[in-house]
Amino acid sequence: MKDSGNKPFRDAARALAGMAQIGIRIAACILIGVFLGRYLDRISGASPWFLLVCALLGVGAAIKMLFDSAKKGR
Repeated sequence: MKDSGNKPFRDAARALAGMAQIGIRIAACILIGVFLGRYLDRISGASPWFLLVCALLGVGAAIKMLFDSAKKGR
C-alpha cells in the first residue's frame, strides 16, 4: 500500500512516545524510592534517614536506566 505522507507524523509521534516513556520511568524510580524510604522511616523511627537514602537510590536507578536506554538506542 502506498504511503500517504504520514511518515513525518508517525516519526514525531514515536519520538514523543519514547520521551514520555522515559519520563514516566524516571518518575517511577524516584517515587518508588521515596515511598519505600517513608515506609521504612515509619516502621523504624529513624525519621529522615531511610527517606534520604532510598530517594538517592531511586535517583541513581533513574540515571542508570536513562544511560541504559541511551545505550540501547531507545
